[in-house]
Amino acid sequence: MGSSATAGRPAETPVPETTGRPMGWIAILLGFLTAVGPVSTDIYLPAFPELETALHGRAGSAQMTLAVWFVGLAIGQITMGPLSDRFGRRRPMLLGTLVYTLASVGCAMARDIPTFSLFRFVASLGASASLIIPSACVRDMSHGNESARLMSRLVLVMGVVPILAPTLGGLVLSIASWRSIFWAAAVYGVICIGLIWRVLPETLQPANRSEFSPVTLFSRYVMLARDRGFITHAMIAGFACFMSFTYLSAAPSVFIHQFGLTPAHFGMMFGVFAVCMIGASQLNGVLVGRIDAARILGVSVGVAVAGTISMTVMAIVIAFAMQHGGHPPLWMLGCLILAMMVSLGTTGIIGPNATVGALADHPRFAGSASAFVGTLQYVLGAVAGAFVGMLPANSPLPMAGVMLMGAAIMMVMVLLRPARVPTSLPAGAAEE
Repeated sequence: MGSSATAGRPAETPVPETTGRPMGWIAILLGFLTAVGPVSTDIYLPAFPELETALHGRAGSAQMTLAVWFVGLAIGQITMGPLSDRFGRRRPMLLGTLVYTLASVGCAMARDIPTFSLFRFVASLGASASLIIPSACVRDMSHGNESARLMSRLVLVMGVVPILAPTLGGLVLSIASWRSIFWAAAVYGVICIGLIWRVLPETLQPANRSEFSPVTLFSRYVMLARDRGFITHAMIAGFACFMSFTYLSAAPSVFIHQFGLTPAHFGMMFGVFAVCMIGASQLNGVLVGRIDAARILGVSVGVAVAGTISMTVMAIVIAFAMQHGGHPPLWMLGCLILAMMVSLGTTGIIGPNATVGALADHPRFAGSASAFVGTLQYVLGAVAGAFVGMLPANSPLPMAGVMLMGAAIMMVMVLLRPARVPTSLPAGAAEE
């Protein structure tokens, strides 16, 4: 294979320049499309109590609909990636977004929890296309440091959404019912369909498309799992997600129930952490090109390890103070939050660079590779939530310890990754 991801495309769907300012709008567009996942995950969280009442569900049944959503995303990603390698990027995204839109209408019209959960599952299968295919589009159009820069721009758009979505959901609830949230999701889906149909170019030329069959699919994933360069970077990206999900699972208990923060103050702190991750991803976009992306990844994982060690030490001190005097002093809480800002902020750098590293040598299978990475992230995120849930919730130590474990595994993967293929090579050269 001589060319690869950056080769010429058919005249009717020209690919933008792979370097410089013209690529900025493509990254924003892909980020807007990818945001369908975070939007649909977070926007209806404030509606849980009202949803359970309206659909005659038992307490906690709304949380099960969120679990159904994550299961569908995991299943959808592992199939949508290979489909995009076979049929190109646009058609699977169009089909998936159409399914998501129609299923969102079904959610808005559901009359009971089982029906709502079924439509929610179908919506997640469709949403998985826009959740992982944009990463493959980035790999199609660029490589090396340029890929890391574009991925950072994509992460910026994705990162803003989790901050705004719960607030937007609460605003909708203040003027309308929970069903309006899903009607709004359907409208968002229609907008995405229009953008994919009219604006997004096809980034995978026919010559680079691969066959799709169960045997081929299985062998492809086995091949990826056996590739040390891919699996080490995929594990780094996965355990960065593991750290983030550990925080999401444990933070409400730690800061609201243990430290007595109000929900409003916790929401403000949540926003600060999200801003740190977004700011770090944009710093990464500035650094790549000046400093090699592989080196940035190694340094950022080292910072994450240092941050989680500091978190764990502070958590031990706080746990000791809580055993002997109730609430810890404010300065202890401040030190813990500062260490968390460092630890979580680095994931905004680690995620884009690790994903680019995983996809770098597999331009023909970028969709499958992106699906593998995405599914691994959700699986490890679910493991993190289950793991934290099994540990005692009487101090911040379990949260800090589990995050430290994730950072330590990332460092092991950094040490095990093979020597980097020079980014000056043509995209796809390593797959010859």
